[in-house]
Amino acid sequence: MPRGRYSLHDPHDHTPLAEEHFQCAPGPSGWRYVSQLTAPDGAHRGSVDLALDDLGRPIRLELHAGGWQVRGAALDGVTWVRTDPAGLEAMEGNVPAHAFTGTSPAFLVATARLLRLTPSSSATRVRLVALTDPVLAPRTVDQSWALIDREAHATDNGPLVVDEYQVTDLDTGERHAVHIAGDVVLSAPGVELEDLQTPPSTFP
Repeated sequence: MPRGRYSLHDPHDHTPLAEEHFQCAPGPSGWRYVSQLTAPDGAHRGSVDLALDDLGRPIRLELHAGGWQVRGAALDGVTWVRTDPAGLEAMEGNVPAHAFTGTSPAFLVATARLLRLTPSSSATRVRLVALTDPVLAPRTVDQSWALIDREAHATDNGPLVVDEYQVTDLDTGERHAVHIAGDVVLSAPGVELEDLQTPPSTFP
């Protein structure tokens, strides 16, 4: 069960946003990721609880940020309920999309798991619902993912296989690289892996 800490920053001006303390593990029904986020001043900033089935689909998502809460799952596309900080109003949403995304590195692992690309695969288009900080506002985005390199690195615990993805925002054409080993993001725009106490899990 990998445990560790990511630092999150603005990918444009590198302003620190939060630290995300996480643990994750594959299980008999898929994969689960839980984390707590703290702001640079140490204040609690939110949490992530994401569970995938064995096909990589989100079967349960619960996010908290800025007093807002979102609960969602893959249902007729993706369906969610967003609750305001006062708890007085719950807004439902549904979009014909494949999965969710957001600032947490968990969503990068989840998308890679959903697509299951190989280095010989062509770029694959995916529609996601982005839940953006600080109020978890939903926005539909279209991305293209391609696995452009897979490399094994020798470690004390055996070879570590690192996948390099090229992710393209189809609205803007902006491209960036994402490096993932098993169920841990090694690097991505706005994400740095600062600490990892146990090796990444490998998916069957």
